[in-house]
Amino acid sequence: MTVSATGLEYVCLARHGQTEWNQQGRRQGHLDSPLTPSGVLQAERNADLLASLPVDAVFSSPLGRARATAGIIAARLGLPVEVVEELREVHHGRIAGLTDAEIARDFPQVAADRARDKYRYRFPEGESYADADRRAGEALRRIEATGARRPLVVSHEMVGRMLLRNLAGLDVRTALACGHPHDVVYRVRIGEARYERLPAEDSTTTGELP
Repeated sequence: MTVSATGLEYVCLARHGQTEWNQQGRRQGHLDSPLTPSGVLQAERNADLLASLPVDAVFSSPLGRARATAGIIAARLGLPVEVVEELREVHHGRIAGLTDAEIARDFPQVAADRARDKYRYRFPEGESYADADRRAGEALRRIEATGARRPLVVSHEMVGRMLLRNLAGLDVRTALACGHPHDVVYRVRIGEARYERLPAEDSTTTGELP
């Protein structure tokens, strides 16, 4: 599903700040861990960046790390935070809380199975990117229905890729290759095959989408 909403002018996408489990290399999914001091600083920097843009609403995943990040940004913008359940991260099932080394030890088949079809692969007792793709589309429909024109959406890396896919009409391969650092905001202009990475790393981070 590609968003073609006439009410939305653009959508800003932010990822939560770094957490303790991010620092430890642990998969979080629907589990949670607190923001690190660096994560708080990342949220504050994103807040400063977004203060220079016309943002008229802030929406957040229900998970604590996203809500904490959204709260920091929203306070800077003088806006409330509205929670959208569909913005939660991909459910990692039985591998949640584990490092990659622990996953390789306890679930040795995961890497090979996932490599065969990363988009449709479902974590043991968890979700797939395809599941998150459907949720992302529903989240954006809910956000559009609020009447917001220039919203900020605070979510996570995996579901964030699917939000970008829905907003910009990316193919699956391109969407899965998109990284989303904690201190970067993507702005997608609706109806254009174009997005901006803020702050831009270099001149190639703003350009026509494939």
